[in-house]
Amino acid sequence: MRVLIISDLHANLEALNALPSDFDQLWVLGDLVSYGPNPAEVIEFVRENAAMAVRGNHDQSVGFDEDPRCSARFRTMAEETRRYTRSVLSEEHRKYLRNLPLKATMAVEGTYFLMCHAVPSDPLFEYRRADSPLWLADDVGTAINIELVGHTHVPFSRRLETRLVVNPGSVGQPKHGRGEACYAIWQDGKMSLEFVAYDVERTVEKLRRLSLSAGVFDDLAFVLRNGSVPSVPADSSD
Repeated sequence: MRVLIISDLHANLEALNALPSDFDQLWVLGDLVSYGPNPAEVIEFVRENAAMAVRGNHDQSVGFDEDPRCSARFRTMAEETRRYTRSVLSEEHRKYLRNLPLKATMAVEGTYFLMCHAVPSDPLFEYRRADSPLWLADDVGTAINIELVGHTHVPFSRRLETRLVVNPGSVGQPKHGRGEACYAIWQDGKMSLEFVAYDVERTVEKLRRLSLSAGVFDDLAFVLRNGSVPSVPADSSD
């Protein structure tokens, strides 16, 4: 069984299309929408291809018309792209986002996975770095072998005493220092973190055609091209 695990797609169709297609199952850890230009197409891809998807804070925001609770550095970007996203999505799309579960469990060949967007105790909003001691306190149950999370846009794999915690990074707005789509593969009992180049400039050009303020467009384009955000506060979340 070959499982493709992705998170934080953020309406980036070019990045999504660059991912490998030779998977048996696709698992999605939330944030299908906002920040990017193709929310409807990304939702449709997930609906048609994912064996399981969970809800992220931006899915919650667009589905329920709520504040995604971003840090100050991302607040304007999130609000402008949320307005655009809601304007181009159908009620059916928004209902799909609302109905995504906050957490899910999956099993593959005797290995049990817990999936959520942020952390199990706060599936939508808590921003937790790889080295946080709080991972040790997560109550996930004794049956879970691998904890799958997203939200930070930074890939990592951390071995704890009883389980592995894995963040595949972001497909649509990576922040690992390069303009590449991030993903994870589970196959033959092994987890690998992978990266793939995609047509960043095509996504940037699509954003240029949207009704975004100059500052928001510049910031979004910088993130896509560089895999980082200029002058981003150390405690920022997205």
